[in-house]
Amino acid sequence: MFPLGTVLLPGGVLPLHVFEPRYREMVVHCLDNGREFGVVLIERGNEVGGGDMRRDIATVARMVQVAELADGRFAMITVGMRRIRVLSWLDDAPYPRAVVQDWDDSEFVDSDAGCSSLKALSSRVRRLVALAVELGDSADDPSQDLSDDPVAAVYQLATLAPLGPADRYSLLATAGFTDRVELFHRLLDDAEQTLMFRLNAGDTSSDPPTTW
Repeated sequence: MFPLGTVLLPGGVLPLHVFEPRYREMVVHCLDNGREFGVVLIERGNEVGGGDMRRDIATVARMVQVAELADGRFAMITVGMRRIRVLSWLDDAPYPRAVVQDWDDSEFVDSDAGCSSLKALSSRVRRLVALAVELGDSADDPSQDLSDDPVAAVYQLATLAPLGPADRYSLLATAGFTDRVELFHRLLDDAEQTLMFRLNAGDTSSDPPTTW
């Protein structure tokens, strides 16, 4: 398990720079055992050195590109695969480990209402991303195509939307499509209010994006 101050959603891309010895050891282990590990949001504490408090819903990350640097550090690109629940935490020996269980999303029920809600959500996210970019924020291309799978598309929009880690975690931890879309709209209400406040205040800058 890799506790971080960010949230990886299924289908999302997470670049990582691994320098701490225990996580370098974890990367070596994973390369020899399926190239997967869990990414879990830190609730409280620090990423470096341990002693953090962790959430109980996580995402399996798969290594798709890994480069070992001359000094033993790793630079890698990972992709979110699926949700998992943490059933119990084990000792950090030497890196964080947990007993986990896959947590599948409830299937999308094809209906006019469901398709309409997804379309409205997509339009709203793209509009807010465009506004965030206008204000100087860094963001992915809001015109990118969405997955044909509605469940995956909502996760894709959640990765794209101008939301913080806590909001993205709330979406990850929501049981199914309908509840996730409803929560998503409520979170966008807050995000839109913040963006409009910045726009009216003449703010065209934001904190620099975090890199890993």
